[in-house]
Amino acid sequence: MAPIILRNIYTIVPSEPTWAGCFPLAEWDLVGTITHVPTVYFYNKPSELFQGNVVETLRNSLSRALFHFYPMAGRLKWLPRGRLELDCNAEGVSFMEAESEAKLSDFDDFSPTPEFEKLVPQVNYKHPIETIPLFLAQVTRFKCGGISLGVSISHAVVDGQSAFHFLSEWGRIARGEPLETTPFLDRKILWTGQPLPPFASPPQCERKGFEQPPLLIGETDNVEERKKKTTVEILKLSKTLIEKLRSRVNTSECADPARGFTRYETVAGHVWRCASKARGHSPEQPTSLGICVDTRSRVQPPLPRGYFGNATINAVARSTSGELISNGLGFAAEKISEAIKSVTNEYVMTGIEYLKNHEDLKTFQDIHALGSTEGPFYGNPNLGLVSWLTLPMYGLDFGWGKEVHMGPCTHDGDGGSLLLPDKNDDGSLILATCLQVAHMEAFKKHLYEDI
Repeated sequence: MAPIILRNIYTIVPSEPTWAGCFPLAEWDLVGTITHVPTVYFYNKPSELFQGNVVETLRNSLSRALFHFYPMAGRLKWLPRGRLELDCNAEGVSFMEAESEAKLSDFDDFSPTPEFEKLVPQVNYKHPIETIPLFLAQVTRFKCGGISLGVSISHAVVDGQSAFHFLSEWGRIARGEPLETTPFLDRKILWTGQPLPPFASPPQCERKGFEQPPLLIGETDNVEERKKKTTVEILKLSKTLIEKLRSRVNTSECADPARGFTRYETVAGHVWRCASKARGHSPEQPTSLGICVDTRSRVQPPLPRGYFGNATINAVARSTSGELISNGLGFAAEKISEAIKSVTNEYVMTGIEYLKNHEDLKTFQDIHALGSTEGPFYGNPNLGLVSWLTLPMYGLDFGWGKEVHMGPCTHDGDGGSLLLPDKNDDGSLILATCLQVAHMEAFKKHLYEDI
């Protein structure tokens, strides 16, 4: 593909003065993914109905959006014991302007390739964290007139729900419309400064949710597994395939007739089983599935509408490869369902208290796993499957129409997966998954044939 040529780099600051000061991040901000999450949007050539300048429209509206979402214009600072604070100093975000002789048609079906990474601002975590913008954007204009917008958003500051909230309001401002939902910026609501209320039987979040995933039998670390070459695939699961899986799982002896298993529980169970088969585990091999659960409606009282921050928690389903494969899909879905149901208000609050009292949170942070043997690792024999099924990820319109494609960029962490709705809203789902090269073909075979 033709090279991407960077033309300009701008620093965008809030359009008006904003509150300045520092505050510690909530406990859930500090664990799991605290690096940036990259996504990219592709647009056809703006029609003649759009009279503005694309770059100026994006820059000006981003500045106005940052006035409302001013934490995004700040910087992180390390505190002792692996803690971080957010300095709302209005230093701004990074906005890049690029161009290419390539055409949108060069991307074929928009499956992630190494070229995707050139469309999204890259973050160098070797730089001091207080110098790294929390939000970076890059607009690339193609020879055909099409446009891509790549964004990288710090997961230490926001989760998926809040990230897409920010992007959606940025689009509304660019179109000259008022905010739909004002961000709720007070993170003290998830601090645990007060003693916890007495619980009749406190859930065992204290350790279960933060234990390191199991290792391969016979191994004392995962150093060698981290080194193995991986590959990324974007796999479509048709509505027909999903209906077959749900019919099968909801007629199993594990199903609850009053509720049934959700799409996520069903597909995640199928993916977990297929990965275990493809990896060729022994029956007694322990394996776990990391699940990202939104707690906004699970805590008491529920978080306010527009809460801007991290409100997700990792739940973990555990089993052995032998149990998963021999007991059928209903067994796997039930394990996942039980893990999700365990995330109650009490679970969340005791988890926060556990993190608050933990000596050093670095062991729970992915930034320390980059190119090293530290930090959490959900590769072989484990998986992490994040659901974007309920996120407002499609339809980002800055005034020249909605995107023709939106998706995650390439990532190379074994076991890392995303489940997305198909943009056509036809009941199909998209599985973006990263596995070791040695396992991917067998995984795809089981995924489509073991129905």
